[in-house]
Amino acid sequence: MATGYPLQNALFQWEEGHGAVERLRDDPRAYRGARRAVDAIRDELRKRIGSTFQAEQLANLYAEGIDWAEAIVVRLGASSLPDPATLADAAFWQHLRGASDYAGGRRVAVE
Repeated sequence: MATGYPLQNALFQWEEGHGAVERLRDDPRAYRGARRAVDAIRDELRKRIGSTFQAEQLANLYAEGIDWAEAIVVRLGASSLPDPATLADAAFWQHLRGASDYAGGRRVAVE
């Protein structure tokens, strides 16, 4: 069983992954491939974590490993740039927006 993963570490990694994908905008083909991979990973994230979750739960899912996400990237043939782990990070960053305790780039108190 994986132990908790520090949310601040996860946020840093995820934001870096998102930035790497966004820097691909000047190369439409690479950007489309990266976005396709990110979207596929997010589809799987929805299955794995459900529709109601908190940021910490997402970080804990990340701590369990992202081999499954990297496999999605490889299966789609989008593993060249950026690397599969970076694409997974970008997907987690985007999925974070759906966390019940995260809004506008910051954690919010949950009652």
